[in-house]
Amino acid sequence: MEIRREAAADCERVRAVVQEAFGRDDEARLVARLRRCEGVLSLVAVEGGIVVGHAMFSPVTVVPRAVVARGLAPVAVAVAHQRRGVGARLIEHGIAALRKEGVALVVVLGHPDYYARFGFVPAAPLGLHCKWGRQEGAFRVRELVAGSLAKVHGRVEYLATFDESAW
Repeated sequence: MEIRREAAADCERVRAVVQEAFGRDDEARLVARLRRCEGVLSLVAVEGGIVVGHAMFSPVTVVPRAVVARGLAPVAVAVAHQRRGVGARLIEHGIAALRKEGVALVVVLGHPDYYARFGFVPAAPLGLHCKWGRQEGAFRVRELVAGSLAKVHGRVEYLATFDESAW
């Protein structure tokens, strides 16, 4: 399996994978909108020449202090390829790429047990929160640059794109 940056030719297949994985079109529309934003890292997993997975990392801001950070969302894997490590490979590849780019933190809103596997810890005890993180432990953070978490606290704001249309 190959993990690489998404190409323009991948867009339609990415839409299909995301729609299939979530069972609705909301996340696929979000991916299409995020593609137009600066600073987004969009990765695909390709097997046999076909896109079977997708992960997107987009810029987030920690208010009141600026830090280079990204939010992981969404992650999608075609149903026939789930539970085979595709999502894990996408996440690990993305984290490695962001670390090389100097990104200090990555946040995610998702299943605590799943994201703990990748080093994400609860954000609230570290003084970080977001408007969607109401479920205990679901809003999580991973430090990519040592010492970054000690320097920040406050509200994490996602791109306005997350607030657009049907969410």
